[in-house]
Amino acid sequence: MQRHVFVAVRGLVPALGVALAVTLAATPARAGDNDVVLARLGTDRGGSVVGNNQAFRSLASELGVVLAPRLSSPADTLGFGGFQFTTDLGFTSISNDADHWRARLASDQAAGPHGGGLMSTVGVFARKGIWLPLPSFEVGAGIVHLMGSRMTAAQFYAKLALHEGYHDWPLPSLAIRGAASRMMGEASMDLTVASVDVSVGKELGIGSTFNLTPYGGWNLLIIVPRSEVIDKTPQTADDLAMNFVFRPQDDIYRHRLFAGVRLKYFIFALNLEGQLALAGGSTDDQPGTDADCAAVGEMTDYCDSRDQAGSQITVVTSLGVDF
Repeated sequence: MQRHVFVAVRGLVPALGVALAVTLAATPARAGDNDVVLARLGTDRGGSVVGNNQAFRSLASELGVVLAPRLSSPADTLGFGGFQFTTDLGFTSISNDADHWRARLASDQAAGPHGGGLMSTVGVFARKGIWLPLPSFEVGAGIVHLMGSRMTAAQFYAKLALHEGYHDWPLPSLAIRGAASRMMGEASMDLTVASVDVSVGKELGIGSTFNLTPYGGWNLLIIVPRSEVIDKTPQTADDLAMNFVFRPQDDIYRHRLFAGVRLKYFIFALNLEGQLALAGGSTDDQPGTDADCAAVGEMTDYCDSRDQAGSQITVVTSLGVDF
């Protein structure tokens, strides 16, 4: 019976994966509540526009966590020849009462909150264990879509298990992983997120039927935002003086702690993970000034922008099929 189930699932999953990937990659015709309008973060100063660089940095920081590379797997690799297809659903908190989220389409631009305090994402991934360049190596790729928006992130990772497989010994598995996420679908901003993490985990057998694998680790996010040209008055033609860009930002650093558990039965794997991204605090150091943008009374490019993103919690659940 298990063989019949395996054959049926093996034929069905690739078709479902292709259908879901096409659905996620498709761009909605209309903007959603979670899309951003960066023109709202610019101020007209008598015929020219100055962007609020601190708000832009803080917005990019929190959005970068929402679209950061997925973790959602234990320290153990799939093993040489192993393949896994997964779909997942995630929920990430944001500081929806902070001023930078007035750029959210759902905001009425008055005092917060600016829309709901959670952003939901859905993703699809393929993972493969390989032998090269080293044993215990695994690669994966997928896409994550921010619900209620036109934003989608293409993601890729590579993981190396430094120690794994000693399941009968009281020794945990240990792995390092590098990943990248590239946002698509938002014309006013480029957003790239690089990720490095270290994880530990231990596979436990339950009644010779289930495998339970608790795991946890630390993750560094490097968020790189770039502004495109933004039109403050898109309803007015030939008004080039009202175009502006946000200042190029120094890289944004965020730290995440994560813990999760995977339950596996036969070829099916259910994963539940929680993540805590610590509050931001990195600064875009502008040459020639030590002024803090938060202390400057008027909008200016000549100040240091500090990331004011709050701490963020993410919960991700995924369902996978191993081949």
